[in-house]
Amino acid sequence: MTQEALGRHVGYSKSQVAMVERGERSPKGRLVEIADEVLGAQGALTVLAEKEFTRGGLPPWTEDYLAEEKKAAGLHVYQTHVIPGSLQTQAYARAIYSCHCPALDDDEIDKRVAKRVQRQQVFQRKPKPVVSYVLEESTLTRPLGGAAALKEQLQHILDIGSLRNVEIQVMPHDRQAHAGLNGSMILLETAEHRQLAYVEGPSGGYFVSEQPDLGELFARYGILRAQALNPDESAKLIDEVAQGL
Repeated sequence: MTQEALGRHVGYSKSQVAMVERGERSPKGRLVEIADEVLGAQGALTVLAEKEFTRGGLPPWTEDYLAEEKKAAGLHVYQTHVIPGSLQTQAYARAIYSCHCPALDDDEIDKRVAKRVQRQQVFQRKPKPVVSYVLEESTLTRPLGGAAALKEQLQHILDIGSLRNVEIQVMPHDRQAHAGLNGSMILLETAEHRQLAYVEGPSGGYFVSEQPDLGELFARYGILRAQALNPDESAKLIDEVAQGL
């Protein structure tokens, strides 16, 4: 059976089926159950899925994204509410997980904070990925964890932004309208140089790998970068906010 034909049975696109086959994405919903039946696997796919897609406490969609981020050749992030996870300090990440609803126990918070901080290895990988961020100005002023934690977080952003392979820009409050009003997004260039987008909401996240939606997201991000403050102006603003804390 072709990937396209199986996709029709399980409600996936051809590329999504291919990502599961390559182990790059975990199967969602009833994919394994339906595929096992359609392909006559007699339970073998169910056993394989349980073995290969064991999770570390994070939601499956988050694990799928982290697997792509870890090996990405390019990472481009637009964030509206909080500092992106790949930029977060330990104190800032702990403040976010402490606000989690439903509440997490202390051991789970410790595990998630450690995993989040580990994501910053992406900046030091070789070959170095091309990384950019566009942050809403409101992410710089929301005092998650208190003033001291926020100040440390802003200084950390400045440190990361000084790396040659990273550019950080801020979308100022006084921009009356811009291309990102539909919400946050993450754009990736995979290790195989494929384009991929990731969008996350309150109840889950999903990849966008098909045209025209994928192209529209990349175009939107390009417009966002043109509308935001340039990296030098952004660094100056971030430093001013930090010094005011």
